[in-house]
Amino acid sequence: MQAADHGAHGGGQGAQGGSPDAHGGGPSPRIAALLLAAGGGRRLGGRPKALLLHRGRPLVEHAVAVLRAAGCSQIHVVLGAEAASVRARAELPGCVLVDNPRWADGMGSSLRAGLESLVGTGAEAALVSLVDQPGIGPEAVARVLAAYGPTAAGKALVAAAYGGERGHPVLFGAEHWAGIAATATGDRGARAYLKAHAEEITLVECGDVARPYDIDTEADLTHLE
Repeated sequence: MQAADHGAHGGGQGAQGGSPDAHGGGPSPRIAALLLAAGGGRRLGGRPKALLLHRGRPLVEHAVAVLRAAGCSQIHVVLGAEAASVRARAELPGCVLVDNPRWADGMGSSLRAGLESLVGTGAEAALVSLVDQPGIGPEAVARVLAAYGPTAAGKALVAAAYGGERGHPVLFGAEHWAGIAATATGDRGARAYLKAHAEEITLVECGDVARPYDIDTEADLTHLE
């Protein structure tokens, strides 16, 4: 398994020689961001995670803003629970909104729907992030993007790591999409596929700039501002 380490301000070059950072630069437009925001918040009393308030706005808006600040220009957002309410209440200009009618089946179905939405867009890699991880900011996203090299193209597998443990965001080259979709079931997402291809993953340590907690339970709501 390869590993990439960066200082507190990131490093490396983007897919076309640009350095993605929180102030605008950007990765290759061939990298599409895929935000999974369909969860129904079962352990939160059935409150959709996308609509949880963070800094006065729906959490999905914050997640999209993080991706944009890291340099992502093409963003697909997968919606599920109360999708109509999310569309009405959240301001997501410029995003492609993807409805997942099978969102209750788990994150795997949202990942499949998101990857399917990228087919035919010209994207050669997908950067996948989760709506319920507000502790992961643009610095971590930019590091993962910067680890993507043009020679890797559709073969790339890159993941953020926290204390050496793989986490999000994760970047999948297009050559992996079909295999990921075939194994993405329940709430496992791409876990099985990544485990089977562990030696091919470039890990990018982000523990110094991000906290990978999830908003899953009532106790976790203390992380929201």
